[in-house]
Amino acid sequence: MPDHKAVSVADVVGRTLAELGVDLVFGVVGSGNFHVTNGLVAGGARFVAARHEAGAATMADAYARVSGRLGAVSVHQGCGLTNALTGITEAAKSRTPLLMLAAEAGMRTSNFFVDQNALAEAVGAVPERVHSAETAAADTVRAWARAVHERRTVVLNLPLDVQAAPAPAQPAPELPLSPPKPAADQNSVDQLSRLLATAERPVFIAGRGARLAKARPALERLGEAGGALLATSAVAKGFFRGNRWDLDVSGGFSTPLAAELIAAADVVVAWGCSLTMWTTRHGRLIADGAALVQVDSDPGAIGRQRPVRHAIVGDVLEVAVRTMAQLTGSRPVGYRTEEVARRLAHERRWRDVPFEDTSTPVRIDPRTLTIGLDDMLPDERIVAVDSGNFMGYPSMFLDVPDDDGFCFTQSFQSIGLGLATAIGAALARPDRLSVAALGDGGALMSICELDTVVRLGLPMVVVVYNDEAYGAEVHHFGPDGYPLDTVRFPETDIAAIGRGFGCDARTVRTPADLDGVRRWLDGSRDRPLLVDAKVTEGPSWWLEEAFRGH
Repeated sequence: MPDHKAVSVADVVGRTLAELGVDLVFGVVGSGNFHVTNGLVAGGARFVAARHEAGAATMADAYARVSGRLGAVSVHQGCGLTNALTGITEAAKSRTPLLMLAAEAGMRTSNFFVDQNALAEAVGAVPERVHSAETAAADTVRAWARAVHERRTVVLNLPLDVQAAPAPAQPAPELPLSPPKPAADQNSVDQLSRLLATAERPVFIAGRGARLAKARPALERLGEAGGALLATSAVAKGFFRGNRWDLDVSGGFSTPLAAELIAAADVVVAWGCSLTMWTTRHGRLIADGAALVQVDSDPGAIGRQRPVRHAIVGDVLEVAVRTMAQLTGSRPVGYRTEEVARRLAHERRWRDVPFEDTSTPVRIDPRTLTIGLDDMLPDERIVAVDSGNFMGYPSMFLDVPDDDGFCFTQSFQSIGLGLATAIGAALARPDRLSVAALGDGGALMSICELDTVVRLGLPMVVVVYNDEAYGAEVHHFGPDGYPLDTVRFPETDIAAIGRGFGCDARTVRTPADLDGVRRWLDGSRDRPLLVDAKVTEGPSWWLEEAFRGH
């Protein structure tokens, strides 16, 4: 009989992480990660069982984004890690601080053996390993520190033989200090101040770095002093919500008015924003003659997506505060004219843009659907959007209260992550209603996680934009006459599937059918709600932008 009182390396790893503050871990438990997961639980952490490892990784990613804490995942050796790779890739591309505990088969003859270091490196994650019983705690702390301090996705490999070894008494390892934030060069700050002092039409675009730096008040003060309009990248949607000069998202999701104003800017400052093709519409959204400034704490991020005229390596908050201190004299009007204010008051939101409703007696226009949902859902919400042809509708027509209200796992552009994203976000902010917006393809790919939603008792709304197709491919290849049999499917009753998992469910074909959603919202919300929305087909120009850069 095994000695359950003996302290193993697996126990040390789990309890060390719990002592470091890891209080929530997602995963799927197999024989290889059974003991380390129990070590975490014994140390006080809560374990959330997902139904698939890709879901577990994405839940942890979303939890980290919304909570500001480390995301943690526990998986079995080999196939447990490979199942999680899509979620790991998304987190790594997004620089999410995430620690993946992966059991590891040491013998190449094992069915479970794969080169786990190579897998991690291939998708942009950082491989680490617990090397021995004597170094178990120190190895764990090192991996934790890399994830937290460097904002990296770290795969901590846990060899099975090392995990099972008895752990000798060892002193608590010294915690690495957080590295200092880079200080911007004063000449660069002066140059930015001069640009803003003379700019006629300045625009700020805040990204993930601005959100992490909690720089909204500083950027709003600087924007007021410089007469700048305020926009965000998609991942920072809601960052300036409530500000009179907020343009919302820059790029593929921009309203026609926002695109017009950004394109006419003479100075554009990207604050912790990587300026991807999505944010700049392949560069076309920023005028050739505009002075483009990029402020980022990561030197490698500056100019990586497109050339910039002025590069400032530094913390977003610090640079904004120092630039504000340099601005003197009378406040310029800049872009904050009465005409711009008038237009923003009437054309700021997508729902203010006229459209021809394509609804039929059996299918609802996705714009009509989303506007109806926006009117019903409580203001305190978190919207999690999957990838696909449909994704612009919830992104553009569902309002959010702030930057915590929009969780966008789209750096890898994979479908099938939206439902798990909503679960992680719901656990990070239980005070808000979590809304998962999915296409039918992504919903059916991840449908097993409805069990997780029901099991956890999350009062979530899951909206499936169901056109019975992989709509992106239909609208990308269809106009050129290609056969579409491989990307169209027979009608599926996703509402019935939801009921089978224990959800309340509604099928929506007309605006009147949304009354069922209202009744759920007005009721006890003791079960999650799945909305199977039979939507009309329509191409999305925002995905046309993506296909140009795929």
